[in-house]
Amino acid sequence: MNDRIKFILGAILVVAGLGSYYFLADHALIFRVAALLAGLGAGAAVAWSTLPGQEFRTFAVEAWDEAKRVTWPTGRETWQTTGVVFVLVVVMGLFLWLVDLGIVMFVARLMGRSE
Repeated sequence: MNDRIKFILGAILVVAGLGSYYFLADHALIFRVAALLAGLGAGAAVAWSTLPGQEFRTFAVEAWDEAKRVTWPTGRETWQTTGVVFVLVVVMGLFLWLVDLGIVMFVARLMGRSE
């Protein structure tokens, strides 16, 4: 129940930030954006203090740690793979174009049209 109240309070703060952005329409854009970001930040901070928010934080930290352990390809490997994909796309495009051309010619002959 306590987490629900915090989520509702967080949503109210986000809506208040959004409302203040439009309420301050006569003021400078920097003040409007600051009010919007303050509302979003306050709402996020309140939501962060809930149990689901803390579980999400733990998940995000673990995911970041896992991403650090990934062996990323080198620049050369990336370019080689990109080149292979590009060549394959061109070859498949030509193949499908030829198949389509053949089907069109076949159907045209079936219908008695010689194009």
